Amino acid sequence: MIFSRNGFGGAEAVEKECVEYYEGEPLSYMTTTALARLRELAALAPVIPTTTRTIEQFQRIALPGAPWKYAITSNGGNILVDGIPDPAWRLAIDDQVRASGATLADVGAELRSRIDDSWVTKYREADELFCYLVVRPDEVPSGFLAEWDTWCRANGWSASQQGRKIYTMPDAVCKSLAVGEVRTRLTDAGELASTATLFTAGDGALDAEMLKAADAAIRPAHGELHDLNFTAPNLTITTATGILAGEEILDWFHAAVPVTEPA
Repeated sequence: MIFSRNGFGGAEAVEKECVEYYEGEPLSYMTTTALARLRELAALAPVIPTTTRTIEQFQRIALPGAPWKYAITSNGGNILVDGIPDPAWRLAIDDQVRASGATLADVGAELRSRIDDSWVTKYREADELFCYLVVRPDEVPSGFLAEWDTWCRANGWSASQQGRKIYTMPDAVCKSLAVGEVRTRLTDAGELASTATLFTAGDGALDAEMLKAADAAIRPAHGELHDLNFTAPNLTITTATGILAGEEILDWFHAAVPVTEPA
């Protein structure tokens, strides 16, 4: 799902509604058409909100279709079941992170030794899983991201930049793995056919594996993946940009959902 932050996506003359407030101020928007289409989609097929946001950040968003049986937050590090973090999934993730490389404490210490206030405005740790920097993009030292990513990959982590944020993520924390787990649970519970098609959407580098793992996927013609010219055989790219890309993505989902004929 694509959200348009305040001031993002140009000056399209469309009706939109705020779906997220932060400290009392409006922050993120969707068009009224996209809101209606999402509500309709959630009534037709299992919709799994999937985000890099922390649990707290995700809970700030008011989306039609809620309450959600399943939602994925923290880039796949947490699976929410009826709004509650699944402890077994999180324990398994924590075990994998410990077994595969450096700890968050190790990574955080190394990262903080490489940065300074001249270009970093914040260092944050998210749900005790990963960390990120809020930066001034034009002032990030040349070569920093590549050098940092090289160190991370040697220690079971990776680094990527999405706008003003540079994420440092353990390999075990991945949206595609969490999506696969939810799909298995829905299938095992008889709520989803084993042959059901998986459709995904995303716009950031941390969405790439999830898009590639789907039967069919879509991304907007803006954002980090667009800047990286990301493509894949199963991928559709919107013609619209900004907040209107959200409508196009939902129309694409609707066109993809099989129509069940009445008996």
